[in-house]
Amino acid sequence: MKNLKVIAFTHKQIDLKQLGCLVLCNEAVEERLPVVKSKFDIPEIFYLATCNRVEFVFTAEQDIDEKFVRHFLQAMHGEAMKTQHLDMAVQNALVYENEEALNHLMRVASSLESLVVGEKEILAQVRKSYEECRECGFTGDYLRLIMSRVVKTAKEVYTYTNISKNPISVVSLAYRRLKELNVCSKSRILIIGAGETNQNIAKYLKKHTYTNFSVFNRTFSKAQSLAQELGGEAFELAELENFNKGFDVIITCTSRNEPIITPALYGKLLNGDAEPKVIVDLAVPNDVDPQVLKQYKVQYIEVGSLKQIAEKNLQERYHELINGEAIIERNIKEFKPILKQRRVELAMREVPVKIKEIKERALTSVFADEIGALDDNSRLVLEKVMTYMEKKYISVPMVMAKDILVNND
Repeated sequence: MKNLKVIAFTHKQIDLKQLGCLVLCNEAVEERLPVVKSKFDIPEIFYLATCNRVEFVFTAEQDIDEKFVRHFLQAMHGEAMKTQHLDMAVQNALVYENEEALNHLMRVASSLESLVVGEKEILAQVRKSYEECRECGFTGDYLRLIMSRVVKTAKEVYTYTNISKNPISVVSLAYRRLKELNVCSKSRILIIGAGETNQNIAKYLKKHTYTNFSVFNRTFSKAQSLAQELGGEAFELAELENFNKGFDVIITCTSRNEPIITPALYGKLLNGDAEPKVIVDLAVPNDVDPQVLKQYKVQYIEVGSLKQIAEKNLQERYHELINGEAIIERNIKEFKPILKQRRVELAMREVPVKIKEIKERALTSVFADEIGALDDNSRLVLEKVMTYMEKKYISVPMVMAKDILVNND
């Protein structure tokens, strides 16, 4: 696991509202990751952000100290990051290197590090984040191997432990809070954002006979898709400003870095209605301006407010944590020789090319006259012998090198 690094910022060290200042929009990821790769000589990297963590997974030869983290964040966020946010992030950064980094990634994907332990959605989020960066060319062969093992391990944890039995997620906790507030099934619900989180909570609502939905999203086709599934109406996000049909509940989760629901917008949405409303805000950073909560009567549900329930969930699943950690430990042990073998394969990938070149030179140059004097049957036998020898000269050194490296490391 040499040179594997993780810089992590999580709900355990940083308040979720502060964590929002570290979140990057998709455009920023595509723009800044190449800059960081070049500046710090990082061969491979991917970025992960969920409702309770922001992480950078990469390969690098240098050790990661506080100075590196500071310069890394400055390069990643540019002038947009305020000094106090930068200082806070540097002081609370978690750094993992080599085997410890692999262990951390496996724990994250297996939900052992989640705000809600046993939340299987995290594995899909990790895979999606990696795939998006892989498609952009930010990762390579090394992280491919790492992520393959991470996914395998997480699936085993979910399969062979009860950690996700009676699954609880941030989304399901939010829905429980809605039910506790006695939100009736005829409530007018505005869904802002059509991403995975809102899709999941919408499924809960539809399952429990809620029917009155208006879906807003920047990409209209995604709003249409979710609205069609819910039997509701779809709108472009810009139309939110002019929406005047009223509402009882707002469910919002976008990737914007600034609040989308300001006091001015909220006032327009109320359209003179003085009744208290419910807002479910699962975005990090929050989509709701704090001033909205001060100026209006709102029952506000957000990720941070679900922590107490999540901590109780952790206590209930403590023994499953131990079983999950045992699976992770076994996978790390199994993975070490596989990674070493891959290093040998990469180091010796020129061997087949060189052997083929030697064979061609022997046939077409060094022994060309002698071979030309042979009859057809003799040349055919010679070619079979040469091909057999070529395959053996390629495979035998690789097998021997793998054995030496694995058994004598």
